[in-house]
This record gives sequence, structure tokens and C-alpha cells, in this order.
Amino acid sequence: MAKNTLTTAFYQTEKDLKHPIPIRAYKDRIFRMIFKEKRALLALYNAMNDTAYQDPEELVITTLENAIYLGMKNDVSFMICDRLFLYEHQSTKNPNMPLRNLLYVADLYSVLTKDMFLYGELPVAIPEPRFVVFYNGEQKMEERSVLRLSDLYRPRTEHPYLELETLVLNINKGYNAELMEKCRELHDYSAFVALVREKRKNGRSLKHAVNEAIDECIHQDIMADFLRRNRAEVVKMSIYEYDEEKNYKMLQEQYWNMGHERGKSEGIAQGRVEGMAQGRTEGKNEGKTRAFIQLILAKMQKNYTPEQIADILEMDPNFVKEICQIALPMSPNYDPDKIYEMYHTMK
Repeated sequence: MAKNTLTTAFYQTEKDLKHPIPIRAYKDRIFRMIFKEKRALLALYNAMNDTAYQDPEELVITTLENAIYLGMKNDVSFMICDRLFLYEHQSTKNPNMPLRNLLYVADLYSVLTKDMFLYGELPVAIPEPRFVVFYNGEQKMEERSVLRLSDLYRPRTEHPYLELETLVLNINKGYNAELMEKCRELHDYSAFVALVREKRKNGRSLKHAVNEAIDECIHQDIMADFLRRNRAEVVKMSIYEYDEEKNYKMLQEQYWNMGHERGKSEGIAQGRVEGMAQGRTEGKNEGKTRAFIQLILAKMQKNYTPEQIADILEMDPNFVKEICQIALPMSPNYDPDKIYEMYHTMK
């Protein structure tokens, strides 16, 4: 089947997006490892859109391989049928995905239209983007939801001039059963994650839980070929993803509560209700910043660069760079409290 008009026009862009860059320090997450293969990605697209495309070459991959330097990262983006699709996997809730998608697609459009004349009278044809997040975190979430860019606007507006919607699908076991039935790769990935979690809840160490889950999945023909080919990498990635998520949650909860109580006390001291509310908000923001600083310092101790840290932790690269610049003279004896105070003073 021939590529559609826009898809054909942008076909050469698939090569342009793969600039020679240093090898990324972070490893591909398991979801990305699976669906960066065109065959699996086409199966997921067909399941999402009730289509029956057979040729994986119908897809034109548009994922920005150098996005680490732009402060943005997307698991996979591609074009087919003159439309642009951006798929992202998340294990934590993130209400900022519409904004992240806006920044990412803006840069992607700049690459796709680099040879087009944007200042003439003739309209430039660009593909319509569609954004999907596949969520499999442990926090409860509805089966299907939509995040909107306008939800982030302050003050709120009833009729925003700029809107961007991101569809969020819960792919945990027991959710979106029809989609799972249509896409074997997505079903098997969900089953693998559920099995690891089940073994962890039964007291198995993380490494043992992952290895046992791999053995059982291979025996049950769940991602069998993929797991045989990538066993060592999957074990490393599973441990990495679990540790990153666990550490983030623990630090965020610890500093969030600390900041909340401090803000509450300051508000009470001011003797007014609005002071308490403002104090709580400021305290929570402080807690979040302190948690981020701890995570950044942990990566600095492993000799990651600011760009690599921003990519691994999916943080604002400018914020990470500022923290690294403050912390570097203290190496290797970092003082998180002093770093926070210096950063806070700068702001």
C-alpha cells in the first residue's frame, strides 16, 4: 500500500531525525523497547484505530532521537495516514503531559517543515497530531481519561484559544480489555508487569520477582521471543524503573509532608485562613523542589551529566542545570539543604 500524501512528503524526514549523537546514558524502558519495533507499533496502532494495516513500512518513525538536548523526550512518534501520532508510557500520574506534548510537537513540526516556506501566501500542510499516554502505575486511575492543556491555564478560561488534548489509557491488568485483546504486545506487557508486582507483594526480592516472571512468561508464551532476546536488559530495566519510581515517591512524600506542615505553621503564625492556604502551597512547592534536588544529587554521584539527568528524571533541563552548577563545587560532599537555600535565594 502506498504511503499517503503527507506521509510520503515527510518520508525523508525519518532519516533527518536520526542525527549522530552520543549514546544516551539512560536505557530504553521496556515499553519503548517493545514498541520501537515497527511490527509491534503497527499492531498497537491497528488496535487503537480499528484498522488492519499489514506492512510495517507504512509507518514513518518521527521520534526525535536528539530530544535529550531539547529538554523533551517522547517514547515513540510516527506518521501514518497523513496523521502524526505521539505515544508515551507513564508509570506515575502526570497532569502536565499536554504541555510536554505541546513543546515536543512544536519542535517536531519545526523539523518536519524545515524545508518549507512558512512566510508565503500559500498554506503549509502539516499532519494532525494525536497524543496518547499508556498508564500502568500503581496509583488508581480510571480506564480512560483526557488531559487538556487548558486545565493548566491560570486563570482558567471557558473558551481557550489554544487547546491540546491527551488521551490517557489505563493498561493495568483488568482495564481496557478490548484493546488488550486486539494488541497481543500490549496485553503481554501488561501481564508481565502484573506478574512482577504480584511476586513482589508475595515477598520476593525485586530481582527474583523479575527473573521468575520472565521464566513464567516464556513458559506461557507471553512475550517469549522478546524476553529470550532481551532477558538481561529487561531485568536491568525492571529494577531501574522500580527503584526510580520508589525513590521518587518516597522523597516526594517525605518533603511534601515536611513542606506542608511548615507552610501550615507559617500560615497559623500569620493568623489568617488565607495565610494558612498560601503557606501550605508554598510549603508543598518547597517539598517538591527538595525532593527533586535529592534525585539530581543521586545522579550526580554516578557522574551523569546535567543533560542525562534531565532525560532520566524527565525534569526541566534548565532547573537541573542550575542545581548541578550550585552543587558541583561541593562535590562529593553535597549539602541538599544548602543547595536548596542557594537555589531559593537565586529565585
